[in-house]
Amino acid sequence: MQINRLDLPRRSVGEGPVWDVAEQALYYIDILEKKVLRWDPASGATSEWDVPDMIGSMALREGGGAIVALVDGIHALDLDTGAVSPLALMEPANPDIQLADGKVDRAGRFIFGTSHRKAAEPLGGLFSLDGGTITRLDSGLVLGNGPCWSPDNATLYHADSMAHVIYAYDYDLETGAATNRREFFNTSEFGPIPDGATVDAAGDLWVAICEGGVVLRLTPQGEVRQVIEMPTRLPASCMFFGEKLDRLFVPSIDPAFLGREPEDGDGWNYVIDGLGVTGLPEPRYNG
Repeated sequence: MQINRLDLPRRSVGEGPVWDVAEQALYYIDILEKKVLRWDPASGATSEWDVPDMIGSMALREGGGAIVALVDGIHALDLDTGAVSPLALMEPANPDIQLADGKVDRAGRFIFGTSHRKAAEPLGGLFSLDGGTITRLDSGLVLGNGPCWSPDNATLYHADSMAHVIYAYDYDLETGAATNRREFFNTSEFGPIPDGATVDAAGDLWVAICEGGVVLRLTPQGEVRQVIEMPTRLPASCMFFGEKLDRLFVPSIDPAFLGREPEDGDGWNYVIDGLGVTGLPEPRYNG
């Protein structure tokens, strides 16, 4: 196994990576810099788009372009012109809440969490965007993070980062219902913030532990299979990418915005090679 720093610009809060198999390109975001970013590993080419507010996550659309989770709801991003327009806003609007991490399920819905802006009160939840309509799936979360699914679609994983807990839900892909929330794994032993996550083709869950400096590999039974020490204490997410979906992209956070002096490895993007596993293709939003 090898961990290398990628030749990509340092970011304030690198998050939300999405590997698109069709384009063979990796998209990710910078929350504080309000940017969507694209990297083509084959050519090294990079692109970026500015959005008008803090961004929690993004996804590509089947019909072209992207959707972005901004503070007040989901917006459409035209990747040709850079134009951003409202698609589905949160109702009622709540100034204490912002949209957080999100991914597309294999039926084409966008599933996303919300968080309390000061990450202190359980005002966040879990939501679904399907056919232009936002539906609440769960509530009582402080900071929703890392939605991802088992290969058979029967289990949805989603964390409350401030509770240090990754939850598992029974998931109905046909209806989009998430039920029977239970604790899947408590990350406290490894670090306080379970952040972005993904699931490999064999069903193991990979999660970045921000402030813990590790990426964990967990079995479907919630047991630790592998602990990967990162060159930063602030890994923020992870996503399999590459032609064989066998490389792991790990963005990280520069803590300067918290008033902390960044260490040398903070804020950079990393790749982990030689893991011996492969990921699953990410779907596009069907709206």
